[in-house]
Amino acid sequence: MRHYEIIFLVHPDQSEQVGGMVERYTKLIEEDGGKINNVHKAHYVMLNVECTGKALAELEDNFRYNDAVIRNLVIRRDEAVTGQSEMLKAEENRSERRERRDRPEHSDSADGDDSDNSDASDNADE
Repeated sequence: MRHYEIIFLVHPDQSEQVGGMVERYTKLIEEDGGKINNVHKAHYVMLNVECTGKALAELEDNFRYNDAVIRNLVIRRDEAVTGQSEMLKAEENRSERRERRDRPEHSDSADGDDSDNSDASDNADE
């Protein structure tokens, strides 16, 4: 079997799901005959920055000599990523749907037409 280091990022709003996710993934690996050597829990931070080479070198040195930083990865991009992430867009869509669902509905029949019909049906039983 090959050795892998697996890192995944979980949205902060979903942090309560991390324990269950780790259990599921551990079970999947162990049921296939693999083993988990270490599980490191950590905070993951992603910074989208624009900086000089000097500032980047200093940042990388800070990462290298800071025992609290377990791993780091710097990726050079051709341009800044300034748009909303897909996760943020999805969260906003969920929030909008929740707001629409929770709003009281206003339809034309709410102007009193239903109350007249309900009175007529109530009177028909008498």
